[in-house]
Amino acid sequence: MKHFSLTCIFALALAFFFVACGDNESSFAPRDEDSSSSVCEDCDDASSSSVRSSSSAEPALSSAEGGEDLSSSSETSVSSSSAKSSSSVTPKSSSSEKSSSSAKSSSSSAKSSSSSAKSSSSFVKGDYTNPSLSYGEFEDVRNHRTYKYLTIAGKNKNDENDTVTVMAENLNVGDMVDGSMDQSDDEKIERYCYNNDTAICLTYGGLYQWAETMQLPSECNTKSCADQIQPNHQGICPDGWRLLTYDDFYIVVHADRNKNGVEDVRATYFGGYNYSGYSLIGAGYNWNYKFKNLNEATCWFYPEESAENTDVATYSTNQNKQSSGFSRNEVYKTHGFSVRCVKLD
Repeated sequence: MKHFSLTCIFALALAFFFVACGDNESSFAPRDEDSSSSVCEDCDDASSSSVRSSSSAEPALSSAEGGEDLSSSSETSVSSSSAKSSSSVTPKSSSSEKSSSSAKSSSSSAKSSSSSAKSSSSFVKGDYTNPSLSYGEFEDVRNHRTYKYLTIAGKNKNDENDTVTVMAENLNVGDMVDGSMDQSDDEKIERYCYNNDTAICLTYGGLYQWAETMQLPSECNTKSCADQIQPNHQGICPDGWRLLTYDDFYIVVHADRNKNGVEDVRATYFGGYNYSGYSLIGAGYNWNYKFKNLNEATCWFYPEESAENTDVATYSTNQNKQSSGFSRNEVYKTHGFSVRCVKLD
């Protein structure tokens, strides 16, 4: 009788475990619009529902992005109920976790000194622009940093001749916050530096959550702020500049100088030819509060919200050394991505 009772208890516990694990699977996994390949970095892990990320799937480093057809009918959709679930999308709160984050930040500070010591071997220094092209320079008066920029002539989505004047470097402005925290102080600009190392920001630029990128209240990472998005939205960009849109990036990819499509947008060390002069580099990103893929990949947001998940999601594009295409993918606003700006006409 005792043996029978133990067996029943074990069976009930096992059944409860599988039910609970099944509930953990997130359907908020964006994909390349026209790609059939899986969008995950660690596909062995992603195949298990019990270990799948509670946020969106990380961009694959070994597969090429999808094609360029981005009509509204083909937008990636996700389950609204899954996206809005407090258990699956609630980002780390700096207010509710201040005591634990303080403990983290002290250990993080301790690590940062050793991280800085290793930084010379962990990232590439230098100028990644195309030496055969002529760049202008301007100073961001907020921190007196100088950026290179150029005007790129190409074709827009309507196959018309068009131009865009863009920064040839990633934006780097703001006070660094630990990568495990949200950028939640609405009184100042905050940034992540890869591995919490400000030296890396000098070359690769800062990484910013969507609301910080947009210079909207931090609550806009978890609620819709569509009514605050402006045409030619300036966001975190310097005066006289605005945030890059997908249409801008399309012109860059279809630049008159380009011979190899999106590969001509990337710097030569980043698996490209850089005929466009845009000089995209592998700045990595902060994905679910973890830094990943320096020199291997990069992502950036667009100044818009997801069509179906306006509260927690937006659109972005990613590139890696093997990318042969590009697309607009749905991601959570709480990731930390790079920023490029466009000069106002």
